[in-house]
Amino acid sequence: MTQTIAPTPRIETRKGVLIIDSYSGPLLKLSEQLLQIGCEVATSFSLSDAFREIAESHPKVVLLNLKANPEESFEFLEKLREAGNTTPVVVISEGLSTETAIRVMKLGAYEYLPLDANPDKIISVVNHLVKDSKREKALGPISSGRERQDYGDYELIGNSPEIVEIAKLIGQVADTDASVLIQGESGTGKELIAKLLYQNGSRRDKPFLSVNSAAIPDTLLESELFGHEKGSFTGAYSRKLGKFEQCNGGTIFLDEIADMSLMTQSKILRVLQEQEFERVGGNHTIKVDVRIIAASNKSLVKSIKEGGFRVDLFYRLKVVSIYLPPLRERKEDIPLLIDYFLKIYCNECGREIDGVSPEAIKQLKAYPWPGNVRELENNVHTAVVMCKERTLLPEHFPVLSEKREAVKINLDEIENDYTRMFNDIITPNFDRIVNISNGHIYQHLMSAMEKALYSMALKHCGSNQVKASELLGVSRNTLRDRIKKFGLF
Repeated sequence: MTQTIAPTPRIETRKGVLIIDSYSGPLLKLSEQLLQIGCEVATSFSLSDAFREIAESHPKVVLLNLKANPEESFEFLEKLREAGNTTPVVVISEGLSTETAIRVMKLGAYEYLPLDANPDKIISVVNHLVKDSKREKALGPISSGRERQDYGDYELIGNSPEIVEIAKLIGQVADTDASVLIQGESGTGKELIAKLLYQNGSRRDKPFLSVNSAAIPDTLLESELFGHEKGSFTGAYSRKLGKFEQCNGGTIFLDEIADMSLMTQSKILRVLQEQEFERVGGNHTIKVDVRIIAASNKSLVKSIKEGGFRVDLFYRLKVVSIYLPPLRERKEDIPLLIDYFLKIYCNECGREIDGVSPEAIKQLKAYPWPGNVRELENNVHTAVVMCKERTLLPEHFPVLSEKREAVKINLDEIENDYTRMFNDIITPNFDRIVNISNGHIYQHLMSAMEKALYSMALKHCGSNQVKASELLGVSRNTLRDRIKKFGLF
């Protein structure tokens, strides 16, 4: 017979899993399932009681419901780590946020998970920890906690699974000195991730400097990073301190690192290995203590194969690896980002705008955003400047209004010249298509055009397959094959 746990305000069992929740909290519903997989379950309705219970009985796993008392829960996590307690704490929340993800992982939580209709993920994590106590996440004492306003001005906006996982990773590694490699397309927010790592880390009171390797000629980049001695080259009229010296004790962000020459890469590798270098034209070894965060919008693996990037530097940088997905792969975050940028630019421009129309949101989510978050931000800025109403409409956003106008003008002019029609439609967006496709442009365009053509023909014919096949000039078998291939019904 399955054992059940009555929701009474006391500790029920002193081994296995400790659940910390309110009297009628949703985590208590997991008790029966945990019992069914052989876990001994204890419940606590007080954080102070739970702290004593953990110290006395050393449960294998703690499940903490964050919703009831978030700030007290943060203090509870901090108190556990300051006491050197290594019991893994799985923090559960009814809704995930990136700010909370960073904070709880920084405070030593083992995992941060949503409490949704399907508890299998939670059960899986608990079962794993109970069966393999060696995998407990042991962290040393942490630095004293900070109030919310001290976290800095940078925010990671989004609640998509990919972004929440990145936030958790930031919280987990920010306080370490491990080098971090951030990869992702242009405009995804790589420098933002670097700044979040910095502002949540132990070096936040020291300098943070950013260097865009692609924006500085290679002949000057070495001097920019490592400095130079007087007379080391034409124009070197005095000694110059490089970014690494200026950033001693702090964090340096090397953006677009794939654009560095192999010679500069070798000096970066030495800094990573030995924390030392010489200025250009100098022979005095300079010791520094700098954390390196690097980023690239190019495939470093491909650069290594082509001989343009050092494999040993790649692995030195990639102690921690973060991949930022393009905006088109996390479209559920688009409304949140729009709202965030809308507030910023309404305040900056002195505008009062209530929001964005549903049709505009629909079209913005359908757009591929080759320029990613940066392109979205620029469009919201333009929309705020151009809008004279209280609601942003599709025509206020350049990516929507320009596309519609271009198609309209060209269709009026082309008559029967279909090559010209496609040329006029595709040319304004060709660079974006190149960025999205990563090669194989023909395959992507032809497949997309075929799907769109079949879909429009079916819609035009009211889903009548006989009429649609006649309109397209294909057999019904071909039409049925394309309907199945493209999932049109």
